[in-house]
Amino acid sequence: MISGPRWIAMEVTRRCNLRCVHCRSSSESEIVRQPFSTAHGEGLLDQIAEYGDPVVVLTGGEPLLRDDLFDLIQHGSDRGLRMCLATNGSLLTTETVRAMRASGVRMVSLSLDGADAAAHDDFRQQEGSFEATLRAAVLLREGGQPFLVNSSFSRHNESQAPAVKRLAKEIGAVAWYMFLIVPTGRAQELLDELVSRERYEELLQWHYDAEREESECEEAMLMRPTCAPHYYRIWHQRASAEGRTHERQSLLFSTGGGKGCIAGQRIALIDVDGDVRPCSYFPLSAGNVREQPLKEIWEHAPLLLALRDPERLRGACGACRYKHVCGGCRARAYHLEGDYLAADPMCDRGRGVSE
Repeated sequence: MISGPRWIAMEVTRRCNLRCVHCRSSSESEIVRQPFSTAHGEGLLDQIAEYGDPVVVLTGGEPLLRDDLFDLIQHGSDRGLRMCLATNGSLLTTETVRAMRASGVRMVSLSLDGADAAAHDDFRQQEGSFEATLRAAVLLREGGQPFLVNSSFSRHNESQAPAVKRLAKEIGAVAWYMFLIVPTGRAQELLDELVSRERYEELLQWHYDAEREESECEEAMLMRPTCAPHYYRIWHQRASAEGRTHERQSLLFSTGGGKGCIAGQRIALIDVDGDVRPCSYFPLSAGNVREQPLKEIWEHAPLLLALRDPERLRGACGACRYKHVCGGCRARAYHLEGDYLAADPMCDRGRGVSE
């Protein structure tokens, strides 16, 4: 029996007040796609609630640009869904934080892509966005609204990862997610700026050490690399060598953990047009909720069934002993190799296959 998704990103708009260089949805300041109606959004939340109990993250674009955002959140909360919100933070006010709490927002994610204004503002293409994020963290903390921090890295800012991690904890984040960019949306223009395969491995090794050190702190901030499935191979290798048998920390609002690429397996994106995609960075649609019920798409779409079968992986990923715990990033394989079942080109293949 196929269980329903554990985490759904629901894109509520493509409109955004920023124009970030790595935006997966290529959001713009003006409306390029008419957002769905409040009634349609509530109907989709009803479908999700009838199917299961996933975490639902309202994303964009910038969700705070929707006038009915908190109506949607309230509807999902009333249906028993764990409603979360992804925002760039620049539009937060004391009033919006109060509205979050009143409507039942369980977790907010902020983006912090540098340890200083120069690095962060370069990513966000907006002077002052770094300070706006720090102000947002203060407002959330003062309003009693839990939040986590997402940080994306390229060659330009990857050296700042340790400092960004420290800053995320200093501003009060309950968790820090280190994203390694998948070249989709506007990030397709960053191919020459992606972290190298060798540095990719080094960053994940660093993350393992940092996560272990952080877990020993009295007030530990949870950590998890995202779009970096090789980390689970590294974790198994190093934990085994060290004789560590305890489970890694988990987070109630995470995408599941414990396994590498979970696109179409535990997570999905429903975009503003109603297309169900295996993850936020995967451009192919498994079906459209305006034409088919979500349950039918999730359980029967050929694309999703293929992604759930590690025996269909090809190349180094198909031969790798860690394919059941890593699986390689399927979105990255599609964007860089043209085949979502091909080997993930960012993996240290030799280590992944031979050990």
